[in-house]
Amino acid sequence: MDQFTLNLIVVGATFAIYIGIAIWARAGSTAEFYAAGQGVHPVLNGMATGADWMSAASFISMAGIIALAGAGGYQQSAFLMGWTGGYVLLALLLAPYLRKFGKFTVPEFIGDRFYSGGARLVAVICLIVISVTYVIGQMRGVGVTFSRFLEVSTDTGLYIGAAIVFAYAVLGGMKGITYTQVAQYIVLIIAYTIPAIFISLSLTGNFLPQLGLIGGYAPTGGDVTMLAKLDSLVTELGFTAYTADSSNMFNMFLFTMSLMIGTAGLPHVIIRFFTVPKVADARSSAGWALVFIALLYTVAPAVGAMARLNLTTTFWPGAVTGSALSAPAVSLADIESKPELSWINTWKATGLLNYEDKNGEGMIQYFNEPKAVAAANKALGEAKKALADAAADADKAALETAVTDATTARDAALAEAKLGDKTLAEMGLVGNELTKVDNDIMVLANPEIAALPGWVIALVAAGGLAAALSTAAGLLLAISSAVSHDLIKGSINPNISEKGELLAARVSMGVAIAVATWLGLNPPGFAAQVVALAFGLAAATIFPALMMGIFSKRINKEGAILGMIAGLVFTAVYIFMYLGWFFVPGTATYANTPDNYFFGISPLSIGAIGALVNFIVAYVVSMATKAPPQEVVDLVESIRVPKGAGKAQAH
Repeated sequence: MDQFTLNLIVVGATFAIYIGIAIWARAGSTAEFYAAGQGVHPVLNGMATGADWMSAASFISMAGIIALAGAGGYQQSAFLMGWTGGYVLLALLLAPYLRKFGKFTVPEFIGDRFYSGGARLVAVICLIVISVTYVIGQMRGVGVTFSRFLEVSTDTGLYIGAAIVFAYAVLGGMKGITYTQVAQYIVLIIAYTIPAIFISLSLTGNFLPQLGLIGGYAPTGGDVTMLAKLDSLVTELGFTAYTADSSNMFNMFLFTMSLMIGTAGLPHVIIRFFTVPKVADARSSAGWALVFIALLYTVAPAVGAMARLNLTTTFWPGAVTGSALSAPAVSLADIESKPELSWINTWKATGLLNYEDKNGEGMIQYFNEPKAVAAANKALGEAKKALADAAADADKAALETAVTDATTARDAALAEAKLGDKTLAEMGLVGNELTKVDNDIMVLANPEIAALPGWVIALVAAGGLAAALSTAAGLLLAISSAVSHDLIKGSINPNISEKGELLAARVSMGVAIAVATWLGLNPPGFAAQVVALAFGLAAATIFPALMMGIFSKRINKEGAILGMIAGLVFTAVYIFMYLGWFFVPGTATYANTPDNYFFGISPLSIGAIGALVNFIVAYVVSMATKAPPQEVVDLVESIRVPKGAGKAQAH
């Protein structure tokens, strides 16, 4: 059976399961649509929460970041520590209290706690901004996965994924989404761990990838560890050592904090704790969720390192048992003829991987081209193009001189640049010929790079889609409930019937899917980057409001409203300056490079500063204005008493 047919069977079977569950668990009331009737078992809720949280960023993108940035890169440590630490923060400080409050949504809590429809409206706006930004990353993951495994364009993949989400999320609401996410977790964890086990056995002889990461490199007899082998190869090719430390610890700290408090402020994760019967169940389901999340997160570093090693040895076959540059690079003839290398051209067709034989030697050399050489090669290419494009009767003397000068500059850069003891010119290297490797393909391509069986490749496709679709559904539900319950019922039409509210929820979810699909066509980064931006926005808006709402009796409505607005505006403006205003391509004020960052703070890390702005503004304004009324103080005290919780109230 060919790979395409196998992909269709496996992916189609999982989609049939998801839609079947949605039909079985169709929501018939607002309580079921928003909170699954508050009857979900803590273990199942923990599994659903794990799927809801472990999005395309976790499944597809995180190991890709680890693979290409290195184990010592700040993003790996920050993602692992920030996301897991943030979940502990959420479980201990927010989830039980919000469950005891006994309502449906985060804006509803903020509106009641700060006794203000305005506060509820601002929370709705913040929630929509966060969720829409987050869902862009999921749509990106869906498009990437479909583009390869169903052999369609990325745009077509987005449309297919949107249709699937529409089918089960709009139909089932939280009830359908919850049980679908249980199935999706099972699919994604199997799809993530089975390839990792295969590859770990191949590279290290260890069954557990976690042990394989620190185990011996099997092809050389295990006399050197896998990480040491990887370090020696990437440094030989001019890259920073894989295990090198981060050079910007301040930015790493802020990024970790942004992810941590952003996790605790994510609306689509918080609402999962409204689905269990009791406060104790909220705590229990949080614990189970951490267990289920750890099953993937402890494997991710091994997957990233092994993917990088396999990628390097694919393009420098001699690196398996020796050094990379001591033997020829992979040849174009091999790429075209060898079945185990067919994945290269398959991924090239998606536009997410690319190569170019710059020196015409018939090989694809992969190394870290120094910036001076890259700039010289680019200038030479532009000069040659200008000469070729000149009209036949034009005076070409100046252009020919420009080509000569650019050639001289390029040759000088090649003579100056070194990899090891030899210059690039001495080794015949005139530029890195593996010109593009997208972070988001590393996990998906890893089984193909390692030449694993076709059914494993198909399983990974299903897992990537499960991860992206599960989180997309949770985010879309958060948007839907904010619009229908908090905006329409809470502000515009308080007398709307339950049937009308349910219809409004489904219509708003459909509109949200359409908007998310459109934005996913031109994402402002790869999946994990986009998700990190959403975490930053959550850190700067929702998290401070919830923390102050639960643990401070003095913060009032004026402080909460202005704090959320200040945190949102500050963080969003900083992000837009580097990634384009409202993520529109070509509108960025500054290039998104470390040289342009204020105080070295990247757009991915600004959420921690935004949270501080929120806290300060809320405190100062609250101290300068009237204290909250006594009934609100009593509400805060009752929430913090660790027992009892009523059923969710629709109002």
